[in-house]
Amino acid sequence: MRLRNLIALLAVAAASATATVSAAPLKIAFSDWPGWTALEIAAQKGWFKEAGVDVDLLWFEYGPSMEAFTAGKCDAVTVTNGDALVTGAGGAKNIAVLITDYSNGNDMIVGQPGIKSLKDLKGKKVGIEIGFVEHLLLLNGLKKAGLTESDVTLVPTPTNQTPQVLASGQVDAIGAWQPNCGAALKAVPGSKPVYTSADAPGLIYDAIVVTPQSLAQHRAEWLKVVKVWDKIVAYLADPKTREDGIKIMAARAGVDPKEYAAFMPGTRLLTLEEGAKVLTTKTDGLDSVIGSSKIANEFNVKNGVYKESQDVGGYLDASLTVDALKK
Repeated sequence: MRLRNLIALLAVAAASATATVSAAPLKIAFSDWPGWTALEIAAQKGWFKEAGVDVDLLWFEYGPSMEAFTAGKCDAVTVTNGDALVTGAGGAKNIAVLITDYSNGNDMIVGQPGIKSLKDLKGKKVGIEIGFVEHLLLLNGLKKAGLTESDVTLVPTPTNQTPQVLASGQVDAIGAWQPNCGAALKAVPGSKPVYTSADAPGLIYDAIVVTPQSLAQHRAEWLKVVKVWDKIVAYLADPKTREDGIKIMAARAGVDPKEYAAFMPGTRLLTLEEGAKVLTTKTDGLDSVIGSSKIANEFNVKNGVYKESQDVGGYLDASLTVDALKK
């Protein structure tokens, strides 16, 4: 009897431990980008809990968010499709389960007064975070302008320091995303954006990427997270609730709501249906995530961000978005 009781107790303990593991919150590291601060709306409104999933949002600066993911401190992280490849090449394999948006002007090359176009940057200095998305944006723009990277001098600059560097006069232009590029425009009267992501829609997609282990063990929970996304997008699209949503996002970012509202058009939030389309499209152009990621992969290898070309398709899983759309 005692043996049976012990076996029963051990079975109960094992079941309890399993329940505890499965009940652990999904930890998502996120940072200041409108497509990602939007997740705060769902957290504050209790939508994740209503969907039956426990989500713990962890706030970071962008670079540290990827470092936290690489260190195994979270299940998922919000990144650009290009930086997902960088993170994976560094050993932190990841799979995009949701495309939140694409940059539609919130990534900018900002020139000093007198710099009217990218062609004016020939022989000039550009402050930029080497190997990051603004570097890719700059090269994309230079190519269209008939220039190459050798026509400018790149000055390695952390993105959050670009406003100060532009204001100091050390460079003729900077590359940054909001709110940093907005701060740069404020800091230098007469400065202007000479090229933005609106000139290359789809060059920079943004996503929630998950560890393969977490996705395998908690796919049902991640599906619930993905389903909540359409509710967030609808809340921000509705004139009756948009202002409240932006207030929540702005508070999370520590920015004035009116200022944050001005950033919104520069981020094209994607519904699940739109996200499914760009995830399942297999063309090499910017209208598909795989096409955009191939461009980012080539950029990363060419610029020594990592040595080995990545299997781009292995970083994408459209099935959760597709399943989330099923009634």
